[in-house]
Amino acid sequence: MRPSEGIDDVAAVEQLVQAYDRIRTDLARAIVGQEQVIEELLLAMFASGHVILEGVPGLAKTLMISALSRQLSLSFSRVQFTPDLMPSDITGTEVIEEDRGTGQRSLRFVKGPIFANVVLADEINRTPPKTQAALLEAMQEYQVTAAGFPHKLPRPFFVLATQNPIEQEGTYPLPEAQLDRFMFKVLVEYPSEEEEFEIIKRTTAPQDLSLERTLTARDVMALQETVRRVPCADHVMRYAMRLVRATRVEEGSVPKVVTDYVSWGAGPRASQNLVLAGKARAILRGRFHVATEDIREVARPVLRHRILTNFNAEADGVRSDDIVATLLEEIEPTAGGSMDEAMAGRVFAPDSESE
Repeated sequence: MRPSEGIDDVAAVEQLVQAYDRIRTDLARAIVGQEQVIEELLLAMFASGHVILEGVPGLAKTLMISALSRQLSLSFSRVQFTPDLMPSDITGTEVIEEDRGTGQRSLRFVKGPIFANVVLADEINRTPPKTQAALLEAMQEYQVTAAGFPHKLPRPFFVLATQNPIEQEGTYPLPEAQLDRFMFKVLVEYPSEEEEFEIIKRTTAPQDLSLERTLTARDVMALQETVRRVPCADHVMRYAMRLVRATRVEEGSVPKVVTDYVSWGAGPRASQNLVLAGKARAILRGRFHVATEDIREVARPVLRHRILTNFNAEADGVRSDDIVATLLEEIEPTAGGSMDEAMAGRVFAPDSESE
């Protein structure tokens, strides 16, 4: 499933779009509403990104993630983060094993729950920083180190973490370095009145929640490679970069909302994630190039957890989402050249450009 010619690229895009439609249709049997959340989860997955979901209890965050992993034929592991959780409880530990025949003893690494394709870190802000940091190497390097030896994680690998925004007593907010490892921060909102009625109706009657397996792990990895090879014109990349640079107070000529309400802005990883998520959104809509519209649509989940607001923002009730909305209004996309010229007769970028 590694396309090299235009016609193969078209077939790869069609396969991805069809798989996306099947996943959303099938998930609707288990999850009522939350279309935007499901779309953002799939965008991050196809762009090889991790996601942090924030929402009050009872909004089907765990069900959504486990159902999605079953559809994609991916191994799933759930870790309930608690104040007494240790790093080895996540990554694994070395145990002494004795050979009954020879009597010799040796160390054997017992893998922890992080050795799965989809890891649900439930209430990640309820465990101390030492345990939270155990995820850093896994999320960035796709490996864990025990007793000085690296152990590769299965691919594809996604960390989907949840946070409860209500109870802040006894919690440990994620440090900025770890928040930056997540491609998206997705807000899970209350359902509408009709959606809540449908939830009650479904969950209080007999139901069959068997889901059709749509893609394999190998399919997901091939589709991730396809997403990376979607071409993005320079003016679209510069627009993504301008959005990110406009969040930094030290840049000087930034919008007033930033100088008034922002203490620290987003780093270069935000620009990378904007472009990658934009590629995933473009291809899921059957297009072979990234448009500024794609960048604008993924700006909120990419930037909301990377903009640190100051005391003035808290006093005035200004959230990071409000700042992103203002930036999208004030920063206009710059006009680029003809998209046909930018594509130069090809559908996807060569493999060498995807690195």
